[in-house]
Order: sequence, then structure tokens, then C-alpha cells
Amino acid sequence: LLVDTAPPRFPPYSALIPQLFYHLREMGSHPLKHAFNWIMHAFAGYLETSQLLLLWDRIIGYNTLEILPVLAVAVFAFRRNNLMEVTTPSEAEAVLMDVSSLKVIPLLQYCLYARILHPV
Repeated sequence: LLVDTAPPRFPPYSALIPQLFYHLREMGSHPLKHAFNWIMHAFAGYLETSQLLLLWDRIIGYNTLEILPVLAVAVFAFRRNNLMEVTTPSEAEAVLMDVSSLKVIPLLQYCLYARILHPV
């Protein structure tokens, strides 16, 4: 049995977009609640088929499931402006409900390489 003791490669969501994280928490909506189903189902049933296959291709190619939470963070980052305007958990859920129109590759690139999320 191999146990990976290395630290995670990606910072936690709350470190990437702290204002959004605290805004959602203050109104009683925990971000993980929204992302959990995406991650557990590897976005199956949430993304358009072509986008789902692009995502799974990256999972297989990089041999890691860490791409799933990165994409979840990217969805939050992409919808950040709308989420900052909501005042109830149900409004936040409505903003995050439909991710089928999102494009996987630009979102992953945005989350991994954007200076907004990773200041120099």
C-alpha cells in the first residue's frame, strides 16, 4: 500500500478566491456543497458530452483526479461576479446549477494560469 504524503499541489479553494468563499459562507452556503456532486461524478451528467470527454482525457493523460477540484474552482471563479451578488443559498445554487454550457479547457487554463488567482 502506497500512501502519498506529499502536500497537495493546488491551494485550497478558500485561498484562491477568499472574498467569494467568505461571502458564500456568511450567507449560509458552503462552497463544497455545490462542488461535491461535480467532483464525485467527475462532472458526468453536468457537462456537455464533448466537454466531458476533454476533461476525462486530461484526467487520463495526467494520471490524476486533481483536475476535478481544479475545474470546480474554475467554475466558481468564472461565476464569481454573479455569486458575489446573490444573497441566499438558493440563489447561489441557481447560479451554479447549469454548467453544461461551460468550456473545460479555457476554464482549466484560467484557473491554473490566471494572475487573478495566482498573483506573482
